[in-house]
Amino acid sequence: MLDLPVKSLVEPKKLILLAPDTTVSEAAKRMAAKNTGAVLVMEGDALVGIFTERDAVFRVLAKGLDAHATALREVMTPNPATVAPNTSYGHALLIMQERRFRHVPVVDSGRVLGIVAARNAMDPQLEEFVSEARRREHYREVNA
Repeated sequence: MLDLPVKSLVEPKKLILLAPDTTVSEAAKRMAAKNTGAVLVMEGDALVGIFTERDAVFRVLAKGLDAHATALREVMTPNPATVAPNTSYGHALLIMQERRFRHVPVVDSGRVLGIVAARNAMDPQLEEFVSEARRREHYREVNA
């Protein structure tokens, strides 16, 4: 998993690109609709920021800002660190750990391809855990 290139983990259907003047409320609605934890903030084709669920909590809610009136440009992380599509997921995780964030945009020659998250590391292990739990439950039911 850690050796996989990040391009193999990008989910284009979950990618949300929004303008800097989009309200936090609208961004949150879009994030909820696609079950994703971050949006990329774009001016035309240029990536200018990232807004995450943590930003919503720490930069908006905790400060008492009005999500319906606050624009992403006011609370986003500007000029986010990015990784290239062939960067290994392990290296991307290291960057996230060192810089203390959980999402990193994947960019190829200035073109945004998607986002990878620290959570991607848990997905295969979590699926295996759920599968094993179901297998054990079935075993108990059959042998009861």
